[in-house]
Amino acid sequence: MPRSFWNTMVFAGLLLTAVCATAQPYPRKPVSMIVPSSAGGVLDMMARALSQRLSESVGQPFVIETRPGANGIIGAEFVAKSAPDGYALLFTTAGTISYNPFLYERLPYDAAKAFAPIAMCCVMVQAVVVNPSLNVNSLRELIGLAKSKPGQLAYGSNGGGSSSNIYMESLKRLAGIDVVHVPYKGSAPAVTDLVGGRVPMMVVTPSVIQGYLRSGTLKALAIGSPRRSSAFPDVPTAAEAGFPGWDAEAWLGLFAPAGTPKEIVSKLNTAMTKITGSEQFAEQWLKRYGLESPQAGTAEQFADFVRIDMQNSERLIKATGIKLE
Repeated sequence: MPRSFWNTMVFAGLLLTAVCATAQPYPRKPVSMIVPSSAGGVLDMMARALSQRLSESVGQPFVIETRPGANGIIGAEFVAKSAPDGYALLFTTAGTISYNPFLYERLPYDAAKAFAPIAMCCVMVQAVVVNPSLNVNSLRELIGLAKSKPGQLAYGSNGGGSSSNIYMESLKRLAGIDVVHVPYKGSAPAVTDLVGGRVPMMVVTPSVIQGYLRSGTLKALAIGSPRRSSAFPDVPTAAEAGFPGWDAEAWLGLFAPAGTPKEIVSKLNTAMTKITGSEQFAEQWLKRYGLESPQAGTAEQFADFVRIDMQNSERLIKATGIKLE
C-alpha cells in the first residue's frame, strides 16, 4: 500500500477517536466543585452533601476544592476564568454573586456576565439574635433599648461586607438606631463572643447557632423572612415583630462559567433539583440544619432570580453605605 494511504487511514482513525470522545455524554471525568470559603462552615457542609449525591446521579466524582479568601473573590475568579465545559463549578453564597459587585470598586470579573446560574441549593434565613443578659424579649424592646443608649451597644458580624453586617446595617437604618459594628473573621469567633456576652447582639443564620438557641444560651428575636422558619417556628418574622421592611435571607447556589453549553447546565440543574427537592435531602440536611428549600426550579428561573437579587442587593448596599477595598 502507498504511504499516503496509510497516512490517510491514521488521520481518519484519529478523527474518529476525537469525534467519539466528543460524542460521549457529560461528564466524562471528575468535576471540580469550587467552594470559595474555608472548610467547616455551612457552605462547605452543603457542598459535601451535594457532591456525594451529584456523583451518584451523573456517574462521575464531584471533587470539593476550597479556595477561600477575599470575601469569595478568589474562588469565584478561578471559576469565571475556567474553561466553559462543566468541569469547574462554583458553589457559593449570595454574597459572592449579589453583594460583592456593589461592595467593591472593581472585581477581576463581571459577576453579572461571568457565570451561568445552574440551580439554587437552599435559603438561609437570617435572624436578630441577642445574649439573654441584654434583658430584651422582642425586637421592639431591643430597638427601644438601642434608642435609649445611642452608640453604646455593639453588634458582631462575620466581617465587613458579610450578610450579618449588611442586614444589621439595614435594620439600623430602618429602625433609626445607632449601634457599633464589631467585625470578626468569620462566624465562629463572632458567635463565641456573642455567647460570652462580649457583643450583645448579632444577625446570624439560626442553623449556625441552633444548639445555643434550643438551650436558651442565645435568644432569637425575629427572622428576616416573609414566613416563619420551619426549623424555628416560635421565632416571629420581622413583619410580625413590627418591622415589615426588614428582609434578610441569603441563598446558596451552583454556577458554571459563562458560555457553558446549555445541555450541560440543564443536566446539572435536573440533577440538583431532584436532589434538593427530595424529602430525604430535606429531612437529612435542610430541616436538620434550619435551612429552607430552594425557590427557583429551572436554570432559567434561577438566572432570573439572581438578576433580581443583584438589583435588590445594589439598592440595599448603597443605602447602607458599606464599601470594601
